[in-house]
Amino acid sequence: MNQLPKENTPRLANRVAIVTGAAQGIGETYARALAQEGASVVCADVLDATGVVNQIIEKGGRAVFVHTDVTSRDSVEKMVGSALQAFGRIDVLVNNAAIFGNLALKPFEQIESTEWDKVMSVNVRGSFECARAVSPVMRQQRYGKIINIASGTVFKGTPLFLHYVTSKGAVVAMARCLARELGNDNICVNTLAPGLTLSANVSTNPDWQGSIASGIVSSRCIKRDQVPDDLTGTLIYLASADSDFVTGQVIVVDGGSVTH
Repeated sequence: MNQLPKENTPRLANRVAIVTGAAQGIGETYARALAQEGASVVCADVLDATGVVNQIIEKGGRAVFVHTDVTSRDSVEKMVGSALQAFGRIDVLVNNAAIFGNLALKPFEQIESTEWDKVMSVNVRGSFECARAVSPVMRQQRYGKIINIASGTVFKGTPLFLHYVTSKGAVVAMARCLARELGNDNICVNTLAPGLTLSANVSTNPDWQGSIASGIVSSRCIKRDQVPDDLTGTLIYLASADSDFVTGQVIVVDGGSVTH
């Protein structure tokens, strides 16, 4: 039987979480937030996440870096093996790795097929590979949380970004299907959909500055820029026992630009 953390202990005490794309940006923020709530964190990325891991350990947390290419089944399966070797179980998967911040806005006719395929490979198949790899572990435990990261653009039909928006729409659909398939094993699968968030890559991408950024802010009920820390409360909720009867859902965190 699944044991919940005792009262007054961190909400994710004794939990183990994998965060893909954890070396920088929002993924780094997710990893830190999970560790702060008591989780042991596997920071998975094609980039070096050693700095993030060291900072978590310096603050008394537990974390490891595993070099992972989410588009490679072999790499993802090795990631799962490394997580089990380090911490003995896997309770949470955050499917965060994605191509976004460096993409240029352009009419869909100008999107090259190779760029389309690369976005789909990382954003969609990467989430699939990771979910498939952790499912046997979570099924055996009869407990787990899979959190797909989508985007508020799915609900807006944002133009000039067709490959990205389409990929995130697929991630939403994937989570709903996985929730049906995994529910009998007490595995919850949900989607967190951020609005435009000022991560490092977004802040330096000229396509997301000026009138586009101000237009997004003006569409929100809460009219300010969104920062990575705005997402962590919802992430922890979806990763914790508080959401053990919530599955197949999408929570948009964007200050109220999307309401649904």
